[in-house]
Amino acid sequence: MSQPTLVLFEDQYFAQLLPLAYFRPVWALRCGMRTLAQKIEQDLGQSPLFAARTYLEETVLPGQRLLSVLPPEADILMVNGRLLGSSLELEVLNQLPPGEALDCDGQLVAARLTRDRVQKFRTNGIVDAAALKDTLNSQAIGCTLIQYPWDLIRHHQAEMAADFHALSSSVNAVQQPPSFVHLLGAENTLIAPDVSFKPGVVLDAEEGPIVIESGVEIMANAVIQGPAWIGRGSRIKIGAKIYGGTAIGPICKVGGEVEGSILQSYVNKQHEGFLGHAYLGSWVNLGADTNNSDLKNNYGPVRVLFNGKTFDTGMQFLGLIMGDHSKTAINTMFNTGTIVGVNCNIFGAGMPPKFVPSFSWGGAEGLAPYRLEKAMEVAERVMARRDVPFGDRERRLFEAVWTLATQTEQRSADN
Repeated sequence: MSQPTLVLFEDQYFAQLLPLAYFRPVWALRCGMRTLAQKIEQDLGQSPLFAARTYLEETVLPGQRLLSVLPPEADILMVNGRLLGSSLELEVLNQLPPGEALDCDGQLVAARLTRDRVQKFRTNGIVDAAALKDTLNSQAIGCTLIQYPWDLIRHHQAEMAADFHALSSSVNAVQQPPSFVHLLGAENTLIAPDVSFKPGVVLDAEEGPIVIESGVEIMANAVIQGPAWIGRGSRIKIGAKIYGGTAIGPICKVGGEVEGSILQSYVNKQHEGFLGHAYLGSWVNLGADTNNSDLKNNYGPVRVLFNGKTFDTGMQFLGLIMGDHSKTAINTMFNTGTIVGVNCNIFGAGMPPKFVPSFSWGGAEGLAPYRLEKAMEVAERVMARRDVPFGDRERRLFEAVWTLATQTEQRSADN
């Protein structure tokens, strides 16, 4: 039997992963040292095609990798982009017969069918997974589908060990750092040959693995405690304290104190300040001495507010969740479990609300709408500093995100 083509899809539950999923498909979110897509792709040994929201297919995803390039009769294995690949034996997916499906707690995990059949259940690129599942012979399995942004933090540290094992088998060249770097647990490290170290750096991999990718610069007296992952081209500033469970994506600049957090890419957190059990989208900039709380004074479970609804996460530690292109002024403070949308500018004394809608400007004393044109103007200026173009495609992406945000998020009367 020939192997079906692997296709990652988005279902209607993508909206529960906002604001982190505005500018990317759900499978591009990171949990551990790899994105959700990388876990599935690398562990199944097959590069996937994609079925995402229409505006993402038109602006973010490469056209040659879309489901639409396949002929109508193509045999495909549809896999939910929210699947945490380590939560089941992925070989189960490859063994799925045509016309069969797998579900977890009633939500579609995977299905084997033709491209033409899937397309009948897509609206604006989103697969109506519930309706599709009802047409298939579905078997319940145990696995993890990421439901909310804080689930990425919940599973993050445990995923880092599994990801290190996967990365260990795929890395060809590593280095031992210079003698002026204090290294503990050398067997738990993967360091690219061109990583730059300055004197006084401490790499402590005794409690978990450390992976440092190509082009990273580690400045003097920085301390990195495993498990940790530093993505390509990032810079760790002088005296930085990177505690265990931290994943720093490509092209980030990080200083101060960071613990148990995920930074997607192009994040600037260069200065002093504490970031704990947080998730920052791309192009976020935190002003000097920005701090978030990640533990309530009563040590109780953290509740979050999103779109007028309160969720009990059941987690004792949860910090800031901030969408792409948002920024803070110096000395900004965030309460435990605060959610900030995309393209926000937070400033002023006191703590802002625990939910800040996308495209907002202000802080504790009140929020005002942030004009789309102004947001795009700032993004273009910021991205130019990293030699990343902001053209018609990026403009269309911003416009689509703004439309979705205004349709999805509730803005209170005093905002």
